[in-house]
Amino acid sequence: MSVDGDTPIKAAATVLLLRDEPDPPAGVPPLQVFLQRRVKQMVFAGGMTVFPGGGVDPTDVPDPERWAGPDAQAWADLFGIDPDVAGQAVSAAVREVFEECGVLLAGPPGGPPGSLTSQAPLWRKHLTQHTTTLSEILVDSGYVLRTDLLRPWAHWITPPEESRRYDTHFFVAALPAGQEADAHTTEAIDAGWWHPGAALAAAEAGELLLMPPTLLSLRDLSAFSTTAEALAACADRDLTPVHPRFRRDGSGSVIILPDGSEHPFTPPVAS
Repeated sequence: MSVDGDTPIKAAATVLLLRDEPDPPAGVPPLQVFLQRRVKQMVFAGGMTVFPGGGVDPTDVPDPERWAGPDAQAWADLFGIDPDVAGQAVSAAVREVFEECGVLLAGPPGGPPGSLTSQAPLWRKHLTQHTTTLSEILVDSGYVLRTDLLRPWAHWITPPEESRRYDTHFFVAALPAGQEADAHTTEAIDAGWWHPGAALAAAEAGELLLMPPTLLSLRDLSAFSTTAEALAACADRDLTPVHPRFRRDGSGSVIILPDGSEHPFTPPVAS
């Protein structure tokens, strides 16, 4: 955790989990992203629709022996951050996706993740109850954390005027073949797959509440038709930390990004 001004900044990780819908409606690109509507009573972003993710936990310490893919230094070079911070962010991203939607970006060495074993629900239960760690699960199962399944997407830092601040690294990952994402988490009241354009339309209609990083990420995703396109585009993403500012007036709010671009943002009232 770092401090900028009077408000501590907590490290966090978020994952845009993608898939291609098997049989999309005519004229609709197959790309979908997994979204969760958070419980209203949550201290941070209650009632908002978000990507899976959360704060970095003290147990999110990478085990180099249980990693397959880019190491912490490689991720540090991509994001321009300290290797320890990068390793913790990647570990947190994988842990959060497993805790919140049951998708495990890990598997036997030398092969694809594939379907989960019958032990996976128990691993997930113990992980959410903090009676085990991701590293312990990897050791006990013989699995390796598949960092090669992740791609860098963005880096956002909450504005100083907010009461809770996060330094969040955003990743993209495709849903592994044979696995399914679910809504079995106490942190969300519902969850499911959305076409980016449909989510944006629902937000415009007041049916979804979106935070600025989610809103702008959905706008970026809407430019792609398939998961493969979105993953390939990650190589050209600008990973400079985004320190947004807000201008509020009677008609709503405008997100002002470091490049000076302005994006209207009017939090709707959910029906």
